[in-house]
Amino acid sequence: MSALMSASVKLRLLCGIMAFLFGASAVAGPQGEPSQPQAVRAAPTYHGGLVTPPLAKPKFVLTDTSGAPFDFWVETQGYVTLLFFGYTHCPDECPLQMANIATSLQRIPPEVRKHVKVVFVTTDPARDSAAVLRTWLDRFDPRFIGLTGSEPAIVAAQHAAQLPPASKTVLANRDYAMAHAAFALAYTKDNRAHVIYPEGVSPGDWSHDLPLLVKETWSSQ
Repeated sequence: MSALMSASVKLRLLCGIMAFLFGASAVAGPQGEPSQPQAVRAAPTYHGGLVTPPLAKPKFVLTDTSGAPFDFWVETQGYVTLLFFGYTHCPDECPLQMANIATSLQRIPPEVRKHVKVVFVTTDPARDSAAVLRTWLDRFDPRFIGLTGSEPAIVAAQHAAQLPPASKTVLANRDYAMAHAAFALAYTKDNRAHVIYPEGVSPGDWSHDLPLLVKETWSSQ
């Protein structure tokens, strides 16, 4: 997207893309009926984009950068959790999102910050070993949680989050890039993501929204 494009235009375009993605990768509900959440323009309160209906927090277990199993559902209970799927060789969206989130966490009060967890799941396990992932995340914030695993397990985690799985694009120099969903999902204490954050969301946007997300009282029903 052009750097000159306004934030509101970017958000409208992102919401259209989200609606397409979620419609194309619907997850069957209890009765076998497809559930097709759609992103809509944010209410004035939030700088992110509201998702209707909200997305249920996924259940998956991957491996953290210390080599220990990390049960995403269990380990994030009671926190505002920002989930992002990306990779360390990413030239733009991934480092930008992580840098902006890290900057915003330094700006908000410690009593708010302690209620927020940031989880980065690599979509490129072949190159992103635990050590590589830890070193890369430490550039932004050593508190960020990095997860890796087998390719099938990571694909399953993306499906559990109701996201299209990342795909590999071979480059001219025989290297490759990963096409992936370039937005963060924000799960609140009700274990649902009501708000998403596309590329281009600024530290100021995060600093505005995170205290609101921590205080949110959306019903878990």
